[in-house]
This record gives sequence, C-alpha cells and structure tokens, in this order.
Amino acid sequence: MRADTDQVVVTGLGATTPLGGDVASTWSGMLTGKSGIRRIEEDWALDAPVRIAGRLAVDPSEVLDRVQARKMDRCQQIALIAAREAWADAGAPEVEPERLAVAIGTGTGGTLTMLRQNDIMESSGMRRMSPHSVPMLMANGPAALVSIELGARGGAHAPVSACASGAEAIALGLDLIRLGRADVVVAGGTEACVNPLVLAGFAQARAHSTRNDEPEQASRPFDVDRDGFVIGEGAAVVVLERAEFAAARAARAHAALAGAGVTSDAHHITAAHPEGQVRAMRMALAAAGLTPLAIEHIHAHATSTPMGDLAEAESIAEAIGVHPSVTATKSMTGHLFGAAGAVGALAAILAVRDGVIPATQNVDALDPKVKLDVVTGQPRRGAAPAAALTNSFGFGGHNTSLVFTTAP
Repeated sequence: MRADTDQVVVTGLGATTPLGGDVASTWSGMLTGKSGIRRIEEDWALDAPVRIAGRLAVDPSEVLDRVQARKMDRCQQIALIAAREAWADAGAPEVEPERLAVAIGTGTGGTLTMLRQNDIMESSGMRRMSPHSVPMLMANGPAALVSIELGARGGAHAPVSACASGAEAIALGLDLIRLGRADVVVAGGTEACVNPLVLAGFAQARAHSTRNDEPEQASRPFDVDRDGFVIGEGAAVVVLERAEFAAARAARAHAALAGAGVTSDAHHITAAHPEGQVRAMRMALAAAGLTPLAIEHIHAHATSTPMGDLAEAESIAEAIGVHPSVTATKSMTGHLFGAAGAVGALAAILAVRDGVIPATQNVDALDPKVKLDVVTGQPRRGAAPAAALTNSFGFGGHNTSLVFTTAP
C-alpha cells in the first residue's frame, strides 16, 4: 500500500540538551540566549588542547533508574529520556505494534562504553569487562532500546550518517508513513561522545574552537571571527503520525512534516560540496510541493567552522534565496553531532508553532560573505512561519533537509 499523499504531523516532542533536561527548558534557553557550553572539569582535560563542551544540563542519573542505567551507554540513556518525553507529549498513542516504528540516529554510538571497557581490559584483564559491553556500544542500541520500551515492531532503524543522522532518521520516519509501512514513527537523534579521543581528534584536524577561556562565546556561527565548532551532547526525539491517524484520536499536532531531501556528495570524506546541499534543499521543497519563496525560516546547520558556514550560506542563497530568516542554535548548544539534526528540527517545529525565531548568539560581526538574514540580538517575533526548512550536513558528504509547515 502506498500513501505518498498522506500528510504527516508531529504530535510529540522530547529532548535533553545542554540547555535543559526537557523540551520546555531547552526552548526557553534558546529564546533567552542561554549558553550550555562550559569548561570540562574532568582531570583529563587539564592539558588538552580543547577544554570546553556543551554538556547536558541534567545528568541522566537524575532521571533514570540506577540499575537500568548501568546497562546502557550514555547516548542510549538520553535517547530513552527524550523518547519517553515525546511519547508522553503525543498522548501515548494506541497503535498496533506492527504499525509503530522507531528511527533513532547517532554519529558515534557507544563511544564512551568502548573507551571505558578498553581501559578496564588493559588495566584489569578481559574478564573484568562488563557483560553488557557489546549492547552498550552498538550504534543501533538507542533505536533498539526505544523500540523495546514502546513495544514497536514496525522496525527499529538506526541511521548513522555523522552529523546528519538525527535529521535522516526523521526523514526515514516520513518515508515509512508515506509508504504505508507505519502509522506512527518515533524518530530523532542522540549523541554523547565528549571524551579525550574525540576532542583530540577534532583538535588535530583544527575543526574545534580553542576559545577555552570563553566557553560561552566559542560557538559563533556566521561570525567573522568563528574558529570552529564546539562539541556537545544531547538527544531530541519527535513522534510522527499519519495525519488521519492522529485526527482519529483527536491528537494535537505541533506542526506538519511536509517534505525531506537526502543526498550524498560523493566528493570527499570531510570537505562538503555545495551541490549536494543544494540538491537536498531542492529535493525537500519538491517533496513538500513548495517553491523557494514559500520558505520563511531556515534553521541552519551552521556549526561555526570557517569553511562550512560559508558553504552553507552560499547553498541556501542558491537553493532558497536570501529572503528567509536564518538562525543557528548551535551557538548555544554546541554541535551535538548525530543529535544535531533532531535538535534543529525541534527548533524549527517550535518556531512554526509559536511564531518566534531564536537569535543566533555570538555574532558580533556578521561575515560579509554571508548574504543571509541571520537573526541576531533578540528573538524575532511575529506571525508564525508558514514553512520552515532545516539543514543537517555530515562528514562523508551526507546531506539532509527537512521542511515543516503549520499543522493542518
């Protein structure tokens, strides 16, 4: 059964980020310009070239059962926390298990578990390792655990496409519903990889900001003095439903997911190619049945790297134009890698629902090469954008764009 014309609505939202332990506090932080980026206090960071990160505002240990949490990697813990909030926000839909699917993306999976267990093995021997090591480090672990929690038998999918993972999971959810394979999909992204290995690797690649003495000002999307991204951790999850299914149970919809575009550059393992970004945006527009002029707001990928921000600005101008308002919330959260696209989707959904655009922080001087209407200073309030687009781009040439519109 094909259902390509079915509308898909967002009925549930969940998150835990450097700005707050739920959607309300995260959104409030975005609107007040709060920074979730701070110094890393662990001893290993004392002599590290990078000593800042966007750490979770609420530690999972404050939310989860201690015994249950011990069997999960941190990225799995926060995926479950976000999924539980989203499911409750959607009203815990009564849906046949075979018509309920999960898609939770991640960029690195259980990196913390892998490093911790390797340390234990080297210091104490193989027999001291946790018997839960493999399930904890699997990249599909978050999706599997959420599917088990909800009893979802319509598929547990785990896109791993670097920083586009969370957005690609949401795009997959749209496909699953429109292809008639599910009525409800719980989709999003999760990441928790603040550790010496990852930070040192990005520092060596000169991709990470080294403003260690100014953590709140380190992430500067589109600013002329940007010097790299800031790593962050967190998760965001949405509940997608076939509009007819949601209407039949009188569910409230935050917004509609109107279209998605997923492309690959086939160009370079780290360097982006603007053509792939442009195609993703145009594909999302075509899937939504919209023209570029219909897009009133864009949540940019904008990680605060010198090359990446400029490439995206040029791609937006070519694919959409320079008329939409543009914001980049990574200036507050840092770059959440596999969760970034899901957090960006959350911000776009709430902008469409509430009619307010968070301001991009730390833009003291807009790069003169960026010919976009970047929202700075105070949030921009007014009529709700009828249509908003989000971008997520990842190493390997992964590109995903999503289009959200007002709820039907």
